[in-house]
Amino acid sequence: MTTRLKPLDRSSLPELEPLFQLVEGMMGFVPNSLMVMARNRPLLEAFLGLGAQALGPGKVSNELKSMVSHVTSRSAGCQYCMAHTGHTTVERAGVARAKFDEIWNYETSPHFTDAERAALRVAQLAALVPNGVEEADRAALAKHFTEEEIVEIVAVIGYFGFLNRWNDTMATPLEATPMAFGEAALATAGWHPGKHGR
Repeated sequence: MTTRLKPLDRSSLPELEPLFQLVEGMMGFVPNSLMVMARNRPLLEAFLGLGAQALGPGKVSNELKSMVSHVTSRSAGCQYCMAHTGHTTVERAGVARAKFDEIWNYETSPHFTDAERAALRVAQLAALVPNGVEEADRAALAKHFTEEEIVEIVAVIGYFGFLNRWNDTMATPLEATPMAFGEAALATAGWHPGKHGR
């Protein structure tokens, strides 16, 4: 018997439908994490507001933000978020599959620029506990990005830090679309749905 909270049924939350439609337009589906969080509407609304700021249009490209979110989630070990961010990176942000397949080799792969390497290194190290970012990593980031861009990058890392803890703790069940992506694109690198499986 599982003790995890079940996602609420979307049809039981008609007052939240405009928010769900916005999310569905961005992701292609409404994540179960939000349907669990919907038990606390102020939290859900605040979370979505933060997401709109962290992930929305800004000075940093959507492609880089998506890659940062994936490396953050993979470093944190959240299988649910790895499937989500991998799917978003390739299918929604338009990062080439060949590049995505090399994302964990970002330090040496010719698919990545020095700027991307600096951002992904900070994402990988920031997701560790304790945080592994050191002065040299911050200096490399500052070499390639403005202060405003650095704030955007770290906001994405922080946003997914919340999601990684939330989904791993809640054992959020993975939806069909990211599950299929995980099985097709991540399993050869050791990904498995684990407690997020149906």
